[in-house]
Amino acid sequence: MDQPTVALVFGTLGAICWSVQLLPQVVLNYRRHSASGLSAGFLLFWAWAGVPLGVYNIVLAFNYALWVQPQILTALSLITWGQCYYYERKWSTAHVAAVVLAAACFMGGVEAGLIFALRVGIDNGVHWPLTLMAVLAAVLLALGVLEQYLAIWKNKSVHGISFLFCGIDALGDVTSIISVVFEPKLEVMGLVMYGVEFVLWCGIFACGFYFRVLPILRNLRSTRTGRDEAQDGEHHPADGLALHDMPSSTSVFRTVSLEETRRRQRRGSNTSD
Repeated sequence: MDQPTVALVFGTLGAICWSVQLLPQVVLNYRRHSASGLSAGFLLFWAWAGVPLGVYNIVLAFNYALWVQPQILTALSLITWGQCYYYERKWSTAHVAAVVLAAACFMGGVEAGLIFALRVGIDNGVHWPLTLMAVLAAVLLALGVLEQYLAIWKNKSVHGISFLFCGIDALGDVTSIISVVFEPKLEVMGLVMYGVEFVLWCGIFACGFYFRVLPILRNLRSTRTGRDEAQDGEHHPADGLALHDMPSSTSVFRTVSLEETRRRQRRGSNTSD
């Protein structure tokens, strides 16, 4: 579908979502002076994912929003990654700044070189490196999410996972997919890049349902069942059946008519006496 305006709008939304998901984390880490709970490896995967993703989007001349989106992902991921080392491993500010800037410059140089090389290759009829960029982007994005699966498997819990964060990221994937669909030429690998991560986020939500929502539903069901059984027990006397504490040699179930007959028998025996 050749709808450049629609593609630009949804591409911009995708870039915003990917900014919103990490920028609040950067601010939160700064305010609380801690990056506890964050995985440096997870963030580094995402930082590197921006390189092949940017190469692919730029070489294929997608809309400008999809050019900027990978750069935002790499920049914010590197900043958050640097915070992990600053707050948790007590690196100095100068050390963190030097490493983050060096990594950013290196990644930017690699991306620029690949863009130039792939454009030359395409002009000469060589297209497989572009497909490789799409595959690398999909794999690196997926590795960032798969680390969440590993944590869930180890802890048998989704405790500590921000489903708001996951939802915003998944929304960014969806809007990016829509943007790719409305480009002048539909690129299947572009759909795959964003689609793989979206599917994995859906799996995280499924885990959340299993570990959080399902136990609540089970508890509600058991509570309701217990309440129904208690109500049934209250209705039994009205049906002519009562439960009493009796010696083991007698029946614990007594009907009202049987009790009345025995009372009359006792009265008769007392009168005769």
